[in-house]
Amino acid sequence: MARGVEGNEMSTPKTSQKKTPKTNSTQGGKQSSILGFFGKKSDSKPIPTRPSLAAASAIRASHITPVPSSDPVEPPSSAIKPGILNSTNSSSEKENGLATPVTPAERQSSADSGAERLKDDDDSPVRKVRSRKVKYAESDDSDDEVLRQVDGNGNRRASKRRKVSADSSDEFGVDDDVEAAMMEVDEDDFIVADDSDEEVVALKRKRSKPPTKSSPPRAEAVRPKVEEDAMELDEATESTALQWIFDPNDPNPLPYMRPTDGKTKNPSTRKARACETTPENRHPWLAKIQDAERRFSDHPDYDPRTLFIPPKLFDKLSAFEQQYWNIKRQHFDTVVFFKKGKFYELYEMDATIGHQECDLKMTDRVNMRMVGVPESSLDHWANQIVAKGYKVARVDQMESALAKEMRDRDDKSIPKGQKKAPVRRELASILTGGTLVDAGMLQDDMATYCVAVKEEVVDGLPAFGIAFVDTATAQFQVVEFTDDVDMTKFETLVAQIRPKELLLEKGHISAKALRMLKNNTGPSTIWNYMKPDKEFWPADVTCREIDACGYFISKDNSEEKTWPAVLAENKDKRLVMCAVGALIQYLQILKIDQELVSLGNFQWYDPIRKASSLVLDGQSLINLEIFANGYDGGSAGTLFAMINRCITPFGKRMLRQWVCHPLADSARINARLDAVDGLLADPSIVGQFTTSLTKLPDLERLISRVHAKRCKVQDFVRVLEGFEQMEYTMSLLGSTPSGDGVIGQLISAMPDLAPKLKSWETYFDRVKARENGVFIPEAGFDDAYDESQAEIDSFHQKLDVVLKDAQKKLGTKAVSYKDVGKEIYQLEVSAKITKVPSGWTQMSASKLVKRWYTPELKLLVRGLQEALEIQGQVTKELTNRFYAKFDEDYDTWLKAVQIVAQLDCLISLAKTSSSLGSPSCRPELVDSERTVLEFEELRHPCMVSTVSDFIPNDVKLGGDTANISLLTGANAAGKSTVLRMSCIAVILAQIGCHVPAKSARLTPIDRIMSRLGAQDNIFAAQSTFFIELSETKKILSEATPRSLVILDELGRGTSSYDGVAVAQAVLHDVATRLGCIGFFATHYHSLAVEFQDHPEIECKRMGIQVDEEARRVTFLYRLETGIAEGSFGMHCASMCGIPAKVVSRAEEAAKQWEHTSRLKDSLESAKGGSYVPLGMMSDLAWMMKGEKGGVSKRELDVLRKAIAAL
Repeated sequence: MARGVEGNEMSTPKTSQKKTPKTNSTQGGKQSSILGFFGKKSDSKPIPTRPSLAAASAIRASHITPVPSSDPVEPPSSAIKPGILNSTNSSSEKENGLATPVTPAERQSSADSGAERLKDDDDSPVRKVRSRKVKYAESDDSDDEVLRQVDGNGNRRASKRRKVSADSSDEFGVDDDVEAAMMEVDEDDFIVADDSDEEVVALKRKRSKPPTKSSPPRAEAVRPKVEEDAMELDEATESTALQWIFDPNDPNPLPYMRPTDGKTKNPSTRKARACETTPENRHPWLAKIQDAERRFSDHPDYDPRTLFIPPKLFDKLSAFEQQYWNIKRQHFDTVVFFKKGKFYELYEMDATIGHQECDLKMTDRVNMRMVGVPESSLDHWANQIVAKGYKVARVDQMESALAKEMRDRDDKSIPKGQKKAPVRRELASILTGGTLVDAGMLQDDMATYCVAVKEEVVDGLPAFGIAFVDTATAQFQVVEFTDDVDMTKFETLVAQIRPKELLLEKGHISAKALRMLKNNTGPSTIWNYMKPDKEFWPADVTCREIDACGYFISKDNSEEKTWPAVLAENKDKRLVMCAVGALIQYLQILKIDQELVSLGNFQWYDPIRKASSLVLDGQSLINLEIFANGYDGGSAGTLFAMINRCITPFGKRMLRQWVCHPLADSARINARLDAVDGLLADPSIVGQFTTSLTKLPDLERLISRVHAKRCKVQDFVRVLEGFEQMEYTMSLLGSTPSGDGVIGQLISAMPDLAPKLKSWETYFDRVKARENGVFIPEAGFDDAYDESQAEIDSFHQKLDVVLKDAQKKLGTKAVSYKDVGKEIYQLEVSAKITKVPSGWTQMSASKLVKRWYTPELKLLVRGLQEALEIQGQVTKELTNRFYAKFDEDYDTWLKAVQIVAQLDCLISLAKTSSSLGSPSCRPELVDSERTVLEFEELRHPCMVSTVSDFIPNDVKLGGDTANISLLTGANAAGKSTVLRMSCIAVILAQIGCHVPAKSARLTPIDRIMSRLGAQDNIFAAQSTFFIELSETKKILSEATPRSLVILDELGRGTSSYDGVAVAQAVLHDVATRLGCIGFFATHYHSLAVEFQDHPEIECKRMGIQVDEEARRVTFLYRLETGIAEGSFGMHCASMCGIPAKVVSRAEEAAKQWEHTSRLKDSLESAKGGSYVPLGMMSDLAWMMKGEKGGVSKRELDVLRKAIAAL
């Protein structure tokens, strides 16, 4: 029953009082209601005074007993302030706040609920504050943390660390200071302020032990102010008793006032956070963006890489904001990762990109929106953003917070009270998809190229100067050439290297070259248009800049400039030097020019090596699916995927170059085949090489990182161990007889690495370097390091003395040092020891221990930290000296890598040869006047491992037979497969690999040219027929008698009349004038009749079996001599499911209107008379004219044979 004070009974009728047995949940009956539970209050807080009765009656309800609220019950809020509700004596009959009749059982249930709540840690107000989730925060274990104290005597605010009181017995009674500290745990505790580069560590608050007894009862219940305290209830509580407050002197209850959320108490006055607003609303210069020259985005010369910020607005920014925007305005098109403590952060527009592209948590730093990533995962997140086509800039801290404090302390020029500059930061590098250098960001073992293109017109023909670099290996390649009208060389180069990033001179690149670049590059290719002269340097400026930057200084440090031989020899070639200048200027912007160019690794590149290699132009690389298939652009089913069995990354890159440029010299091909046969005959060499070097790191890339002094210590250890393993393996191979062949020459050419590696065994401790990532030199190797280490050892000895002294003062050995974050060497003492010397400062505490600093210990720790900082600088200088010493032998390391790469390629060819199955053979190379190509039972090399029932075919071209095979047959009979597998087999043979055939005999081919498939190029305004004729034109102008040509269904892109005419003329020219070997596949069967008696054309067909009644064709996939009866298109349509009615009607229409079949019939009938082919008549007419260049000697010989055949 709820009662008032005597004389002030409430109008609610009384109920009978029954004594309720006590239970354990009531904690001995000392807590009688849930009000008693919430009413517990610390003794340190004064009891609030009760408002006057007049003020209370002004807001009192007119009715005596209010109706209980029907609102849903909500859980109690953690924001209820202690002192709002107070308990009374449980033995008294006066109870607060219960205006409705309550039975003794209900009262006992309420008491039980309060006792259970007291035991529940998760529901306590303090626990809810502790368990609040914090947003992205800077790391607690930052190396840049500056030591500071946390007690009331220090400068740091006391609310940042909660003091643990051993005699505290009230878990829920919290005073104002503790409550304020709890509510302060917000983002500000974790996010470093703009004007500070120190890292604030937010420590976890420890729970005190739950009390075992209730608080003593209050003398009276005090009614708080309704205007203030009642409105501070965050949520309704579980009991309706909390909807009003009982005044023992006034029985009239107050009306229920719904609690409000403190966070939205004044929505009109709440300031919007930076992450909730757009940058344009906070920074006026982002509302109307201008470049550095104050040009708007719609200006034709607008530079999206720069940003204009008004000077007056810039001066109003904080020092940290000025530091950021000073870098960002120079790289406005780049995502800037800004180092802050142990994190890299993105601000404003970059933060939006990180949030949208990578789903990073958005927060804010004062006046800028921000997302952040840990330092350890920078490569992962930066790589994701780079993969989406963005440029990424990395801004690093050049000093720690401790180093900055030491610098400021020693800098006497800074007046007292003047605001000091933030931690020094600089732009370290800019990452793009085509210029990645770190192994952690490279996703592929293949090379990625950044290409600079300079184009001009010379004598009516396009001329190019091209320079490109693989930044991961620092290998530069340059070339200059005058191309044909179709830009064959340029297209071939682009198809071979597949640029990842392009540097083009703005306004000086032709539309045709642009279309060619777009057609041969991927969608993720980065396009950079550079300003002429200013960014795309002229040749003379390039030469001056190379000398001024000092890239090529002689090893004896003299002033003499030692340019690489390739650059020195081509210094006068204007186009290529312009391209080199653009590439170097771009690398300067990316901050990687010095580390790459100074290596001097420049080579001349010839995309079409006519003198030494089989030429595979860009179109043939695509048509034959050498590196990318035509299905999805991937590597599955390609020739390179089939033969790439290298175990080293640098071996894979070299093998790709071998495939791009197969050999054309018989002696070199046979030498390579001898090496492959030797490896197949002695598997022990393959086994030793594979077993020893399988896990070899990418040494070619890593030694370039060592040269740049940007190699991790662990990676440097891997480099040393890799070369040691390489030297051991090569010594084993050298002990086995290898003869004078290619393998023997490679082994004998291997440089002796043992003496160079021996010296590195004593320079530093490899185990510690591998584990800790720091070079620790042997004693006596470096005086500066020895001095710093001696100073650190001295501090450690003094710390041992302080520890023993503390143990002596406290009279216990249970005192030890404990590191908490960056607050190292804290004296950890049991919490039972309450008396410590007065000068000690408490730093942290837990339930069982407390940690202290003594004045002497604080100075020692500071001195130790400074000594460690100095040693860090010494170690950094020592690391650079190690790298410089290793780089002195760069040429030796690179030569060893290249020799091992060649061995890896040979072993890969041997593995491929052994995997071809049976039959397979070594190709026989012959040098004869007539080109010959003969394969017996040839299978498609790329289908050997995937198709078990592939039907082989015999291929014979040239030699004693005709040069050209005119191939006819039904649709889907396998004509294109025969064409492709013949070309692939030739490439395989001239690389130096066995071929999947019973026998192979060929003359080295100088060029493979192809015209395959039907495709158009809408964006280049090129129709299917246009592309057909363009590719055919290249064949007619570039093919030689040593070339292999394949033409598939020429003339299909136009009308039948025009198609037949073009096909007939081209076939005659190829067979009569060019004299090359190859296939001409067609559905124009009249051509077979036309050229049936041509001495250089042999008619072939694909075997089939036809069921006329069922309109079905059985494909035999056999290459036969003869002319196909037809293409059987109606049968194929029926097999594909076209309705029989449609097929029948189409067949009738074809018989009436299809003219090519009638043309064949007319030719056959003409053969019975005195028919002379049109091509022969044309040759005779040219010969009779007798004009210069009319008919060549070869054409005359062919003409004589044709006349004899008549």
